[in-house]
Amino acid sequence: MTTPWWRHAAIYQIYVRSFADGDGDGTGDLAGVRARLPYLRELGVDALWFNPWYTSPMADAGYDVADYRDIDPLFGTLAEAEALITEAHGHGLRVLVDLVPNHCSDQHVWFQQALAAGPGSPERERFWFVPGKGVDGQLPPNDWNSYFGGPAWTRITEADGTPGPWYLHMFAPEQPDLNWEHPEVREEFEDVLRFWLDRGVDGFRIDVAHGLAKAPGLPDVGPDPDITDLPYQDCAPVHDIYRSWRKLLDTYDGERVFVGEVWLPSPEQFARYLRPDELHSAFNFDFLCCAWDALALRGVVDSTFAAHAPVQAPPTWVLSNHDTIRHVTRYGREDTSFDMGDKRLLDASDPVLGRRRGRAAALLTLALPGGVYVYQGDELGLPEVQDLPDALLQDPTFVRSGGIDRGRDGCRVPLPWKTTGTSLGFSAGDDTASAAAAPWLPQPAGWSALSVQAQEADPDSVLALYRTGLALRRELLVGLPESLTWVDAGPEVLVFDRGEGFRCVVNLGERPYELPAGATVLLASGELSGGVVPQDTTVWITR
Repeated sequence: MTTPWWRHAAIYQIYVRSFADGDGDGTGDLAGVRARLPYLRELGVDALWFNPWYTSPMADAGYDVADYRDIDPLFGTLAEAEALITEAHGHGLRVLVDLVPNHCSDQHVWFQQALAAGPGSPERERFWFVPGKGVDGQLPPNDWNSYFGGPAWTRITEADGTPGPWYLHMFAPEQPDLNWEHPEVREEFEDVLRFWLDRGVDGFRIDVAHGLAKAPGLPDVGPDPDITDLPYQDCAPVHDIYRSWRKLLDTYDGERVFVGEVWLPSPEQFARYLRPDELHSAFNFDFLCCAWDALALRGVVDSTFAAHAPVQAPPTWVLSNHDTIRHVTRYGREDTSFDMGDKRLLDASDPVLGRRRGRAAALLTLALPGGVYVYQGDELGLPEVQDLPDALLQDPTFVRSGGIDRGRDGCRVPLPWKTTGTSLGFSAGDDTASAAAAPWLPQPAGWSALSVQAQEADPDSVLALYRTGLALRRELLVGLPESLTWVDAGPEVLVFDRGEGFRCVVNLGERPYELPAGATVLLASGELSGGVVPQDTTVWITR
């Protein structure tokens, strides 16, 4: 029996705005992606996940959707998206699209209808319009805070100029939360699923998958909340939504899948989303957040397998994404962990150390059983851009935190494709006399040496490491058991076997680690000295 593709897939995340610009306006688009499909095929991934490409005012980088059935003109047209899906399939690449069901844009026709319809109207029941507290309703309905900072409520002014109710937005005010207790909301999103499935997409990444349902009555969180029992996330009815979606998805052929963005504090809560009649997989954020420490990493790997085992779901492994500080920069800091609630760059980063550890971490993730995600630019070893001018920052978290949180733009800088040009080859026409527009966020001067063109000429580059690792993974590892066996090698070295022939060694300590006699090295993240593995190096061997 063939193992379903999604249990072991290598999936490449495309942040369209920053991947490749096909029309030369400085912003990435679908034309740019289509031109780079051969690169993605040669990289060796199995599927592509696209961040939101829908019509949007871009108050939150497309996660404020105004039309779920069309492409934003910034990126192209619906016809181009349909062509991209077909062409990706022609290259052997599956396509996952981002679905944003917790909230929409305040420019969505439903929200505009709700504002115009007035108090008590059916149109407002699709959202959370709630009277405020206090004598004149001047206080928010409860004490919930937005994930982006500040209150999770905004008060509207009615058409006649009088103060109206408040509406809920767990993110920016431009992103009103949808009321998933309303049947029209459920019907709408089932139709959206069918719309894209009928166009050939192979699955969906579900944004804020844990947040759709809210506790009855919208109670206060209180001064000392239980983080495992918050009224705005992981409420029981959310699982009914995914059971309904799974039934719909399973009517389509071709092993279509759901991947959940599920940030939750306990493994028990996390695992419930991966029951056989709900989502297929979910992002493993504990691994992403883990420090570069042998005992901590082993603990996360063990707990990940323990959480997934009861529901027989495959784990996923990811080092970076569009919301997090790039791991090459994190690994070069004194504190190598990541906290989603505090994305500030608190200390300096050693780029040489970070790149060495990043290479080692890449081979660790590729060796583990399950699926793996590669965020665009990880295969180039790109660092976080920490010195973007304040005036260019677009992430709403920067504004809503009063500038304390620099936001997520530093990991969203456009990719460098060539060693020269206004945009280092990011934009079409960059190498002509009439140079293309500057990219929407500036690339650091040092990125010329990190470009695809520069790295393709270097057999020891990060790109070469990823290409070789992904090829070996597909040829040798995906057919191995979906489990591993630890080999005791001391507190600072991780060693595990996959079956009887393959072994992965990760040395995180200062003391060199000697490989077993007779071992054949398949791939190493750094230079070896004979049969000895130096610090911050990962090696794949056969015995």
